[in-house]
Amino acid sequence: MLILRQQEVKQLLSMKEAIEAVKNSLIEFSNNRTVNPIRLSVPVKQGNGTALFMPALVPAMESLGMKYVSVFPDNKTKGKSTITGLMILSDVKTGEPLMLLDASYLTIVRTGAASGLATQYLARQDASILGVIGTGAQSQGLISAMLAVRPLKEIRLYNRTQQKAEQCKAELQQSPQGRDLLIQVVPEANQAVVGADIVITATNAMKPVFSADAISAGIHINAVGSFQPNMQEIPTEVVTKASKVIVEAREAALEETGDLLLPIQEGVFSSQHVHAELGEIAAGQKPGREKADEITLFKSVGLAVMDVVLAQAMYKKAKQAGVGQEIELV
Repeated sequence: MLILRQQEVKQLLSMKEAIEAVKNSLIEFSNNRTVNPIRLSVPVKQGNGTALFMPALVPAMESLGMKYVSVFPDNKTKGKSTITGLMILSDVKTGEPLMLLDASYLTIVRTGAASGLATQYLARQDASILGVIGTGAQSQGLISAMLAVRPLKEIRLYNRTQQKAEQCKAELQQSPQGRDLLIQVVPEANQAVVGADIVITATNAMKPVFSADAISAGIHINAVGSFQPNMQEIPTEVVTKASKVIVEAREAALEETGDLLLPIQEGVFSSQHVHAELGEIAAGQKPGREKADEITLFKSVGLAVMDVVLAQAMYKKAKQAGVGQEIELV
């Protein structure tokens, strides 16, 4: 079995390659050619966190595996990562484990790639201003994906703890992608949204993180953080105002995220209002953005099919490059 450390994983796939892998996995999923059980979410009271278990099989890409991820928000007070986990990739012919790798960075890449794919189909072609609410670990992959699919000129960063936004800004400015960008930290979330062409929300908030009147026509929103039924990052008025609401998987989104479930409970939204799964748009079965003034919302909850296909792509690259450590379990 191959063991990959986080630094090794970071060198294996470009964001554009990751977006392509995610695209293929979601097309397979939306055409009912995968096995992707609803993820098991286990509340852990001792650490005020959540443990998530996500298995999947994508036969067309010979991808089989399971990702375990923990989300423990209080870890930041202990100097530890909020998100940690492991990914196990197995052989589709024998079931034997092929690879074990750090899942925290895999999750960052997968989350970014999914929103990058959505932005590719749903944001205006001339979108140049990005607003980011929540500059934790996930923002790294999300911003990288936005830069891979749109000609950004300005990025506005907001975080409840301003120091984290400043740290994100410094890291961006030091990267090759960020050197020619106007990057600013804003003191209020609404300031990241007003006038933005693309908005990302990636927080652990329980209530909406910006005001409905802050958005304008033509905006595209990638909502990433609400992964439980009682969590809501996006105002109900924005969900109901959106011209198109897109998800990775209808069943998962309508079971897991308060961004959709709470408006449904209020009686102002229904499952019929979901325009499409992202895989349907990527396959050309449903339209993406059709008008410049549309408000589009991609509500991401994550799917294990994306993780196993990305892991398979990383495994192939690692074997070609001779990266990682081979171990025997028996």
